[in-house]
Amino acid sequence: MENLRIAVVEDEPSASDLLYGYLGRYSEEAQVGFQISRYYNATSFFEQFKGNFDIVFMDIELPDANGLDAVKKLRETDKDVLVVFVTNMAQFAVKGYEVQAFDFIVKPVSYYNFSVKLKNAIAAYNMKKDKTVWISNREGKRRINVSHIYYVEIVQHMLIYHTSDGTFNASGSLHTLEDELKGADFSLCNRCYLVNLRHVSAISQYTVTVGGVELQISRMKKSSFMRDLNNYLAGGG
Repeated sequence: MENLRIAVVEDEPSASDLLYGYLGRYSEEAQVGFQISRYYNATSFFEQFKGNFDIVFMDIELPDANGLDAVKKLRETDKDVLVVFVTNMAQFAVKGYEVQAFDFIVKPVSYYNFSVKLKNAIAAYNMKKDKTVWISNREGKRRINVSHIYYVEIVQHMLIYHTSDGTFNASGSLHTLEDELKGADFSLCNRCYLVNLRHVSAISQYTVTVGGVELQISRMKKSSFMRDLNNYLAGGG
């Protein structure tokens, strides 16, 4: 497996050293490679950030920013990176789910607790990274990474995949695709659109913004769609 790219954003040198040491210990025990970058404030982190991390350990209390606000900014450009908050106050950590944090760790951080959270984060990263679907059309077959899909639209029995890599047409049914993507955080906002919840950036009474596009939420689907979205956010997706 390739080295996982991990950022530690922590202003206290002793706390940063502790997390760095834990990562080294876990790397040896689990035989997992890490490429670790350390930052002592949000400013230096964002100066270097180019969507180049897989997991970020973020202190909530930073000298130049609130960690929650920092991750809100992060989500504007990267909705996939897994964020684990590190904090002295558990009540603030729960707010991390509002910015789609994967998990949180309360200080003082024990190695056992850290290793469990890290193991879960790595498993989630691998699941999101590796899941793909095959689509078929007249030109042949194409494999698409599920995490790259914003939403899938059906028009006259043709599926249109709107992705970060472009738009692709394929034959098939939305119902069959919904079954295929079970467990991958997709939900119907109406009978024409199957939405990847991880790419939702805004929602109003009857619209949802996905990949910069505003889609209609039907009255019939609103209850189930909001339930799926809330479950996704509560699960730290």
